[in-house]
Amino acid sequence: MKISSAISSAFSLTRRVSNLRIARSSLIKSAHLLERIGLATVGASCGLYVGATLLRQRGLFESGWIVLITMLYGALSYYVGIDLSGNVARGPKSSISEEWNGSEPIEIMSAAGTFGAAIAATLSVSILVLDQNLPNGLIGFVAGCWVVGSSLQVAAGTMARSYEAQIASNEGTAVTKSAP
Repeated sequence: MKISSAISSAFSLTRRVSNLRIARSSLIKSAHLLERIGLATVGASCGLYVGATLLRQRGLFESGWIVLITMLYGALSYYVGIDLSGNVARGPKSSISEEWNGSEPIEIMSAAGTFGAAIAATLSVSILVLDQNLPNGLIGFVAGCWVVGSSLQVAAGTMARSYEAQIASNEGTAVTKSAP
């Protein structure tokens, strides 16, 4: 008896909550911000692994600041570069498959940057977990993958936002020109 009354009260609570009206756009913006913060957290944790790997190599990086720098740069690159807006990622497609619409290089840079940063993070985790001592050249390779990958992500995110602004200004110009 008590279970059925608990279930019916849960359904009535659900009906009351569904009657709340939250603006869809503000809900989506909040979800998008939460997603970006999550991506930044992932980038910072990847940077933590890369920084810890670099810190273990005596002679190359001796300051503990390298960990903080790689974490901050990872957070920035993942926040700015991974989550490209829908306008860039699904921009206007041409009917001819050989034509580029301008957003493809941005998507390629973002993908390459994500791949490079992920390779650096994966190698760093394996170096730390397996407690390997590698030559400085391989550690330099990990650092290079991290710097190049993260930089490509930042560049792609910056280019995507300027491309988006350019599209918006072109649409605004087209609207004002067509107005009587």
